[in-house]
This record gives sequence, structure tokens and C-alpha cells, in this order.
Amino acid sequence: MPVRIRLQRHGKKGKPFYWIVAADGRAKRDGRYLEKIGTYNPNTNPASVELDVDQAVKWLENGAQPSDTARTLLSYRGAMIKHHLNGGVKKGAFSQEEADKRFATWLEEKQAKIQMKIDGLDKDKATDLAQRLEAEKAVNQKRIADLSTAAKVEEATEATAEASIEEASADEIAEETPAVEKAKVEETAPEETVKEVSASEEPKAEEAPTEEVKNEETPAVEEAKVEETAAEETVVEASASEEPKAEEAPTEEVKNEETPAKEEEEKVEETPAKETMEEASASDEPKAEEAPTEEVKNEDTPAEKEESK
Repeated sequence: MPVRIRLQRHGKKGKPFYWIVAADGRAKRDGRYLEKIGTYNPNTNPASVELDVDQAVKWLENGAQPSDTARTLLSYRGAMIKHHLNGGVKKGAFSQEEADKRFATWLEEKQAKIQMKIDGLDKDKATDLAQRLEAEKAVNQKRIADLSTAAKVEEATEATAEASIEEASADEIAEETPAVEKAKVEETAPEETVKEVSASEEPKAEEAPTEEVKNEETPAVEEAKVEETAAEETVVEASASEEPKAEEAPTEEVKNEETPAKEEEEKVEETPAKETMEEASASDEPKAEEAPTEEVKNEDTPAEKEESK
């Protein structure tokens, strides 16, 4: 039965893990095996290999043939060099002690190389980590600088916007104040004019009727005087020609004549007063101007009457 030292796959998809086994060459790869002599994990750096060197040498001496990958792993852990030294001891080239000594020196050198590789990998990791940290710090500093500049720009824009808003509000207030003052002046001006007009119209309205009443009274008074003079003349004539009884009669007639004159004066006074009140409400100044014209007319009437007499 040919025996082969080979790898048997375990683990999961994407992360394989192998066993180093001595199995029948006719068996399946992942089938039954004779003995497990080690493990191999390629997922680590460097790859971790655990091997029972004495058992591997035993199977090699018994004629087991390793596969190419298994041979590399056996050489990596020193199983192949030990098998070679045991062959020299059997041939009598050197003693077992010398073989063990050579194997120990080889293991030390091999372990030193492995350690150097591990140290180099660790150093590379550290340098890579330091570079990443520096790059991240540079990015963070750049980001902070960008944020600070953006904040300054925003503050500047906000300040300019506030200044522009304040200027616009000041301009609006400056534009609104004259308009408000004009509106106030326009509102107050009509009120003042109305007050002045009302204050000026009231005395005019009161004065105009009195003047018209006076102007209207003068004709009636003059007529009464004319009538009185006529009555006196008649009385004088009657006294000269008639008796005392006859003298009394004209006096009664004069009284009777005076009473209609007084009634006419009262009617004349009432009617102009009403007319003047209506005219004063419509227009005061024209009435005040018309009053003097009537007075002039009334002043002319006595002269005309005297001429007529």
C-alpha cells in the first residue's frame, strides 16, 4: 500500500486550514487518513506550520512519499534535513551526536531567519501604521484648516450681510421719516385750516347778520321819521285851523301810523336775520363784502329822500 504525506483541507470558504497527514495514496484528498502529523495555516503572515518532526521522519524512513507542498513544509520545519542526517549516521559518515548537533544549529539558524522575517513584518506594520497616522493627521489638520477658513468666510459673509441689512434698514428709515413727517404735516394742516376757518367763520357769520340788520333797519327808521315829520306837519296845520279835539285826532292817527311802522320794522328785522343765517352757512366772506354795498345804498337813500322832499 503506497503511503503519501499530503494536505487535507479544512476551514471555510476563503479561509482554508490544512492538516498534514499520512494517508493511503488511493484514498480521497479529504477522506480517511492513517495519521495526522501536523497543521498548516496560510492565513497568517508568515504562515504558521506545526509539525511532529520525529513522526514525519519515521514515515519518510518507512517509504512514505510526500507531495510537493508537503515536501516544502517538511523542509521548512527540518524534517527533510533530519532524515538526510539519519541516512549519514546509518552509512557511518558521522555519529548520531554530530547529526543532532548539526540539526540543532540548523534549527537555530532557521528560527533566526523566521524571527527576522517576523520582526521585519512587524516593523513594516509599524511604519505603515505610522504613515497612516501621519496621513490621517495631515488630513485632519487640512480638514480643520478648511473648516476654520469656511467658518471665517461664513462669519465675514454674515457680517457683510448684517452690515448691508443695517444699511438698507437705515436707508428705509431715512426714506420713511420724511414721508411720515409729510403725512403728519398733511394731516395736521387740514385740521388747522378747518379750525382756523371755523374760528374765522363764526365771528363773520355773527357780524354779517348784525350789519345787514342795521342796514335793513335804516330804511324803516327813515320811513318812520318821514312819516313822523309828515304827521307833525299835519298836526301843526290842524292845530292852526281846528279845535283841541281835532288836535287829538291827529295824534291818534300818528300813533296808528307809528304802530304799522314798528310792525314793519319787526318783520323786516326777522326776515333778514333768517336770510343772513342761511347765507352765512353757505358763504361768509361774500356776505361780508355785500354788507358794505347795502350800507352805501342805505346811506344814499336819506339824501335822495331829502331831494325828493
